[in-house]
Amino acid sequence: MSPFSKNAENPPVCQQEHRHPEHIEAVRRLMPDDDSLYDLSEVFRVFGDSTRIRILYALFESELCVCDLATLLGLTQSAVSHQLRILKDAKLVKFRREGKSIFYTLDDDHVRAILSLGMEHLSE
Repeated sequence: MSPFSKNAENPPVCQQEHRHPEHIEAVRRLMPDDDSLYDLSEVFRVFGDSTRIRILYALFESELCVCDLATLLGLTQSAVSHQLRILKDAKLVKFRREGKSIFYTLDDDHVRAILSLGMEHLSE
Protein backbone atom coordinates (compact mmCIF):
# COMPACT_ATOMS: atom_id res chain seq x y z
CA MET A 1 0.00 0.00 0.00
CA SER A 2 1.32 3.45 -0.84
CA PRO A 3 2.37 5.53 2.18
CA PHE A 4 0.29 8.34 0.66
CA SER A 5 -2.98 6.44 0.38
CA LYS A 6 -5.90 7.59 2.50
CA ASN A 7 -6.12 4.19 4.22
CA ALA A 8 -2.48 4.10 5.32
CA GLU A 9 -1.99 3.65 9.04
CA ASN A 10 -0.47 6.48 11.03
CA PRO A 11 3.26 6.09 11.63
CA PRO A 12 4.23 4.81 15.08
CA VAL A 13 4.88 7.42 17.76
CA CYS A 14 6.54 7.36 21.16
CA GLN A 15 4.40 5.78 23.86
CA GLN A 16 5.61 8.36 26.37
CA GLU A 17 6.70 11.90 25.57
CA HIS A 18 10.35 12.47 26.45
CA ARG A 19 13.24 14.44 24.98
CA HIS A 20 16.85 13.62 24.10
CA PRO A 21 18.55 17.05 24.36
CA GLU A 22 21.95 15.80 23.15
CA HIS A 23 20.38 14.44 19.94
CA ILE A 24 18.35 17.58 19.40
CA GLU A 25 21.39 19.85 19.80
CA ALA A 26 23.59 17.70 17.56
CA VAL A 27 21.02 17.79 14.77
CA ARG A 28 20.34 21.51 15.29
CA ARG A 29 24.04 22.27 14.71
CA LEU A 30 24.04 20.26 11.46
CA MET A 31 20.75 21.54 10.03
CA PRO A 32 21.02 24.03 7.16
CA ASP A 33 19.49 27.45 7.74
CA ASP A 34 15.82 28.04 6.90
CA ASP A 35 16.61 29.94 3.69
CA SER A 36 18.67 27.03 2.36
CA LEU A 37 15.93 24.55 3.25
CA TYR A 38 13.36 26.77 1.54
CA ASP A 39 15.52 26.86 -1.61
CA LEU A 40 15.85 23.08 -1.49
CA SER A 41 12.09 22.67 -1.18
CA GLU A 42 11.67 24.88 -4.26
CA VAL A 43 14.00 22.63 -6.26
CA PHE A 44 12.00 19.57 -5.21
CA ARG A 45 8.75 21.38 -6.01
CA VAL A 46 9.95 21.63 -9.61
CA PHE A 47 10.33 17.83 -9.62
CA GLY A 48 6.68 17.58 -8.54
CA ASP A 49 5.24 17.86 -12.05
CA SER A 50 5.06 14.75 -14.24
CA THR A 51 5.52 16.74 -17.47
CA ARG A 52 8.75 18.24 -16.16
CA ILE A 53 9.91 14.78 -15.04
CA ARG A 54 9.19 13.42 -18.53
CA ILE A 55 11.23 16.26 -20.06
CA LEU A 56 14.10 15.63 -17.65
CA TYR A 57 14.10 11.91 -18.45
CA ALA A 58 14.11 12.61 -22.17
CA LEU A 59 17.09 14.92 -21.66
CA PHE A 60 18.69 12.26 -19.46
CA GLU A 61 19.03 10.24 -22.66
CA SER A 62 19.89 12.90 -25.23
CA GLU A 63 20.24 16.57 -26.03
CA LEU A 64 16.98 17.64 -27.70
CA CYS A 65 15.39 20.74 -29.17
CA VAL A 66 11.91 21.97 -28.25
CA CYS A 67 10.43 20.50 -31.45
CA ASP A 68 11.89 17.07 -30.68
CA LEU A 69 10.67 17.19 -27.09
CA ALA A 70 7.17 18.23 -28.16
CA THR A 71 6.95 15.38 -30.67
CA LEU A 72 8.43 12.81 -28.28
CA LEU A 73 6.10 13.75 -25.41
CA GLY A 74 2.98 14.50 -27.45
CA LEU A 75 2.83 18.11 -26.25
CA THR A 76 2.70 21.48 -27.94
CA GLN A 77 5.92 23.43 -28.35
CA SER A 78 4.37 26.13 -26.19
CA ALA A 79 3.73 23.67 -23.34
CA VAL A 80 7.27 22.31 -23.59
CA SER A 81 8.76 25.81 -23.68
CA HIS A 82 6.82 26.79 -20.57
CA GLN A 83 8.12 23.76 -18.65
CA LEU A 84 11.66 24.27 -19.95
CA ARG A 85 11.61 27.84 -18.62
CA ILE A 86 10.74 26.54 -15.15
CA LEU A 87 13.46 23.89 -15.39
CA LYS A 88 15.99 26.45 -16.61
CA ASP A 89 15.11 28.90 -13.80
CA ALA A 90 15.69 26.06 -11.32
CA LYS A 91 19.08 25.38 -12.96
CA LEU A 92 18.06 21.85 -13.90
CA VAL A 93 18.50 22.30 -17.67
CA LYS A 94 20.70 24.43 -19.86
CA PHE A 95 20.63 25.22 -23.55
CA ARG A 96 22.85 26.02 -26.50
CA ARG A 97 21.95 27.69 -29.75
CA GLU A 98 22.81 26.12 -33.10
CA GLY A 99 21.60 28.27 -35.97
CA LYS A 100 17.86 28.64 -35.52
CA SER A 101 17.60 25.68 -33.15
CA ILE A 102 18.02 25.66 -29.39
CA PHE A 103 19.13 22.38 -27.85
CA TYR A 104 18.49 21.53 -24.22
CA THR A 105 20.44 19.22 -21.91
CA LEU A 106 20.48 18.46 -18.22
CA ASP A 107 22.39 21.21 -16.45
CA ASP A 108 24.93 18.92 -14.77
CA ASP A 109 25.58 15.50 -13.30
CA HIS A 110 23.73 16.45 -10.09
CA VAL A 111 20.44 16.43 -12.00
CA ARG A 112 21.31 13.05 -13.50
CA ALA A 113 22.12 11.75 -10.00
CA ILE A 114 18.84 13.02 -8.53
CA LEU A 115 16.85 11.27 -11.26
CA SER A 116 18.87 8.07 -10.91
CA LEU A 117 18.50 8.01 -7.12
CA GLY A 118 14.75 8.62 -7.41
CA MET A 119 14.33 5.68 -9.76
CA GLU A 120 16.58 3.52 -7.61
CA HIS A 121 14.48 4.38 -4.55
CA LEU A 122 11.28 3.41 -6.40
CA SER A 123 12.71 0.02 -7.36
CA GLU A 124 13.48 -0.97 -3.75
